[in-house]
Amino acid sequence: MIKPVGSDELQPRYVYDPDTHHALTHEAESLPSIVVSSQAAANAVMMGSGYFNPLQGYMNVADSVSCAETMQMTSGAFFPVPVMCLVENTDAIGDAKRIALRDPNVEGNPVLAVMDIEAVETVSDEQMQSMTASVYGTDDPEHPGVAAFNSQGRVALSGPIQVLNFSYFITDFPDTFRTAVEIRNEIAERGWKKIVAFQTRNPMHLAHEELCHMAMDRLGCDGLVIHMLLGQLKPGDIPAPVRDAAIRKMVELYFLPNSAMVTGYGFDMLYAGPREGVLHAYFRQNMGATHFIIGRDHAGVGDYYGAFDAQTIFDELPEGALEIEIFKADHTAWSKKLNKVVMMSEAPDHEKDDFVLLSGTKVREMLGQGIAPPKEFSRPEVAKILIDYYQSIN
Repeated sequence: MIKPVGSDELQPRYVYDPDTHHALTHEAESLPSIVVSSQAAANAVMMGSGYFNPLQGYMNVADSVSCAETMQMTSGAFFPVPVMCLVENTDAIGDAKRIALRDPNVEGNPVLAVMDIEAVETVSDEQMQSMTASVYGTDDPEHPGVAAFNSQGRVALSGPIQVLNFSYFITDFPDTFRTAVEIRNEIAERGWKKIVAFQTRNPMHLAHEELCHMAMDRLGCDGLVIHMLLGQLKPGDIPAPVRDAAIRKMVELYFLPNSAMVTGYGFDMLYAGPREGVLHAYFRQNMGATHFIIGRDHAGVGDYYGAFDAQTIFDELPEGALEIEIFKADHTAWSKKLNKVVMMSEAPDHEKDDFVLLSGTKVREMLGQGIAPPKEFSRPEVAKILIDYYQSIN
């Protein structure tokens, strides 16, 4: 199996030993504690799951700025985005060196992790601006990722963590949330050697489904891991339980047995386009995928990024940064001429009207009115689940 990034074996920060877990949980109740941001909590879940291997904890400011600007920490270790714990102030913890981090997304704010503080630093406005522009490619406060990043405090806590639970992901999505450790184990159990991963924060329409089939066929893959984001999204995005149900129905009906896994991970969407595409590839290697699909405007939002920026950025990575290979895909759509889904770049004799193309706004309008998109756009069984959702909120 492909090695994780930066180590021979995964080094998840979750405390698996039951005795140590019990002792740490007991200790945490007496430690000074602080409720962290949703982004910091998601970072803890990703480190606990092994997805951010080999990170041991939150980065200090120098490493965060270096990762933002160069995709490398000050040591030279590769990581495509800062992984920070930003808070408003340290009033709740004083000058403590060992603290409990509390979950902002679960009622009662239970302890998420225990942290050994190595540094408490103030992030300057210039440093925040530099990190924002480098990671998101814009400082526009209307960009949802920029807004979320800059809504946190300016005090950075850094140091190693020990993770005690996986927040709401394991309770809300028990059949879907999986750690990188668990996915690697399942890949081994299934006997897969060549695995392609597909990222989604949306339900999968016919073009997405066919893109996965194309990638599997062209790469000669044994299996596909559909790996959906389960964390915080921008307003208007379809909730994870609805996406989960729609994708599971699609796989049940339109994929061969033992050819696709439906899984999810606990992270908040950054909408960082190219830089998030690299992060997506990074943690897909950690979960055991050998290949990763990067399509048009991957992880983008609005008009902030070029259509293929998330593909060309891989040409800029430090040599040897990642072993996972990228399957570069164009926009896929139903060809009226060929009577099948094709990559639009592979149909040079087509005009725009030769494809079945619907905007996201148009699809949402149709679903909200109880109208299923055409079968050339969406499987009817998937459309029914989405219609039921939209009618439930209207």
